[in-house]
Amino acid sequence: MPGESVVLGSDVAGAKSAGRPIVALETTIFSELGLPRPHSVQALGHVTEAVAAGGAVPALTAVIDGEIRCGLDTLDRSRICGPATKMSARDIGRAVAQKWSYGATTVSAAVTIAAAVGVEVFATGGIGGVHRNAAVTGDISADLGAIAARPVVTVTAGAKVFLDLERTVEHLETLGVPVLGWHCDEFPAFHSPTSGVGLSASVTSASEAARIARAHWELGGGGIVVACPIPDHGAINRAELDEWVEQALARTGAGDHGGADVTPAVLGALAEISGGRTVEANLVLAENNAVVAAAIAGELASDRVGS
Repeated sequence: MPGESVVLGSDVAGAKSAGRPIVALETTIFSELGLPRPHSVQALGHVTEAVAAGGAVPALTAVIDGEIRCGLDTLDRSRICGPATKMSARDIGRAVAQKWSYGATTVSAAVTIAAAVGVEVFATGGIGGVHRNAAVTGDISADLGAIAARPVVTVTAGAKVFLDLERTVEHLETLGVPVLGWHCDEFPAFHSPTSGVGLSASVTSASEAARIARAHWELGGGGIVVACPIPDHGAINRAELDEWVEQALARTGAGDHGGADVTPAVLGALAEISGGRTVEANLVLAENNAVVAAAIAGELASDRVGS
């Protein structure tokens, strides 16, 4: 049966038995593959605490010593924020068979693990998407297909700003994924709340998002994206951000090739060019997404209790 190979943390197992809300979390953002120290440690604390403060149980997803994990009984920050091997959904079987010490989940891996054990809400920073040069390279993130295939609400601050955001939204819609703006009618641009890419639907409450999810799933639908703009106090001016992105793309040569190394290379260049401002923005948006995800998870759990 799906999910039998996933080891649940005791808090997650208890929450599932009691019907309490759970929010799945990826681990790439917290590892050395994601935010630099000490920001990664800070983000891990802020995000897990935000989920807990919202009444939900945070469930970090990873492969640890060859075991698929959803929730960790002992939050070993030094390990979670340390060296890791990046793990997409396609890599999970290999990580288990080869007994990887620490496979840090991307969005696609995290939603796959969450869905396998019936966790309905997942919070991340920003999803992957269609790269600007996809017509040449074919580079479209595995995140999008995984989101479409799994009945999980993904709460995100949009997609990475250096991607083709218009085509990313179009690709999600082609895959049948409802993209709901959280108190907004355009797709957020990760570090900036605005992208100019309009959305066909928006929600103004967690209960509304939960009702849409339930109706979507009752008809056999897959994933849903709730797109949350970064709060104003962490947002970066879009014109300034666009200038940094062009510099980062030129510096990394990411406009000329595709592959898994593009995203970390461009994000690293952006952090350097911005003097760390994009890293600070990442902390703000990740925590905000956790707050929204916990609220939606709470509404979905209430629906189960009331049904």
